[in-house]
Amino acid sequence: MEFELIAKTFMGLEPVLAQELTQLGANNVQIGRRMVSFTGNQELMYRANFQLHTAIRILKPIKHFKARTPDEVYEEVKTIDWQRFLGNDKTFAVDSVVFSEEFRHSKFVSYKVKDAIVDQFREQTGSRPNISVSNPDIRLHIHIAETDCTLSLDSSGESLHRRGYRQESTEAPLNEVLAAGMILLTGWHGDTDFIDPMCGSGTLLIEAALIARNISPGVFRKEFAFERWPDFNQDLFDEIYNDDSQEREFQGHIYGYDIDMKCVNTARLNVKAAGLSSCITVEQADFQNFTQPERKSILVTNPPYGERISTPDLLGTYRMIGERLKHAFQDNEAWVLSYREECFDQIGLKPSIKIPLYNGSLECEFRKYNIFSGKLREFRQEGGQVKTDEERAAMAEKHRFKKVREFKKRLDEEQENEEGDIRSFTFHSIERQDERERERLARKRRFEGTREEQGRGSRPWRRDDGTESRRFGDRGRGRFGDRDRGRFGDRDSNKPWKKDGRTRDGFRKGEKGGSHHDD
Repeated sequence: MEFELIAKTFMGLEPVLAQELTQLGANNVQIGRRMVSFTGNQELMYRANFQLHTAIRILKPIKHFKARTPDEVYEEVKTIDWQRFLGNDKTFAVDSVVFSEEFRHSKFVSYKVKDAIVDQFREQTGSRPNISVSNPDIRLHIHIAETDCTLSLDSSGESLHRRGYRQESTEAPLNEVLAAGMILLTGWHGDTDFIDPMCGSGTLLIEAALIARNISPGVFRKEFAFERWPDFNQDLFDEIYNDDSQEREFQGHIYGYDIDMKCVNTARLNVKAAGLSSCITVEQADFQNFTQPERKSILVTNPPYGERISTPDLLGTYRMIGERLKHAFQDNEAWVLSYREECFDQIGLKPSIKIPLYNGSLECEFRKYNIFSGKLREFRQEGGQVKTDEERAAMAEKHRFKKVREFKKRLDEEQENEEGDIRSFTFHSIERQDERERERLARKRRFEGTREEQGRGSRPWRRDDGTESRRFGDRGRGRFGDRDRGRFGDRDSNKPWKKDGRTRDGFRKGEKGGSHHDD
């Protein structure tokens, strides 16, 4: 029997997720904002959690309704027969996401859902299930957009970006789902070598290997939320978990480099934990010494933006990237994710496509560069194509990158300060502060004069700027608590470890040997 499902993802990755779902066999696939809705049966729900590279979580809606008040939410939730999903001996938790003028506090919405469930159990059984925030048996999710409410079962539990192979991380690591989405956006599926010259903790390298080998990212996880549901089919999931018939050989190789030896060691540890050392090599190297690869390659990288990682001479770093791509990556394709247009400008190459993506809260762009030798005119005369017709059409619609950024303003101010000396330097912040203080005192004197003339008694002072405090609803927050993970170690084989019959305490090693570059 088919039912409705929702796969959540990051802004910009919806089309990639929709394509993954279609290939998985989903029906009625429809793209939304940060989500893709579809229909499927229990097997497809299991596979979506286990096999999708670009999904954050999979939700199973159980009720759609309209509500304008918290009490209406309570009444609607209470009409559901909760003994179908819960027992008195089970625990549950409620997450909420609210975009509505009617509901300003998402936690209050969660409390009303919880109260409705608990009250129903008390009335029908005389007892109630308990709440467990960190490790519930059943996790519920309510989404409210104005008055439209959707209550769902969360079949994933912990966010699907937490694959389970990451043993250590570097500063500002790239999200695994975003990394996989970036690779799939390039169209690469293992047909060439893959290079990340600023690999950090190795996330792009590992996600590339999973895609090239067609290995399900869920193979590393300890548990999915649906495994605690009353209707969980253990045999069906064991069959999905242990089926490696779709995995394939990867004839190319994946190379990662970083100037920081700590990052190199971290990346090697994560690659080893994923059991992918046979197809990934990580070395310490400075990108400015990068040389032309011997074989056809694609380069995908996420350089620092100067936000969460302090980078001296940030613009100089991007100038170096452009110089190396132009002179040492000819006749290949490079993709760069960054936040700052000023940084992209320093690369000095014309992109063939710009794709808006969000890295956390940062509105970034993912740009493609076709690197060719010689001059552009000669390249075109020889039949070379810088942009495809599809890329031209897409570029015509991609004008969302912000032209005015605080970073550029700050750079301009720093340049002004450096060009002047102490005699001409203006302390703008102090000047503004003095001006505000003079205005405040003038308003105070005018106000006191008015009170004396009118003979009014004392009253509380109004705020100087005349504004009123705003109330901000508590936004729903995702929980990212880390569970204890088993350390996979390196099996010196071509596939990650799997658990025998989905047991929790034992692992089996693969039979294939041959590890490449284990340190």
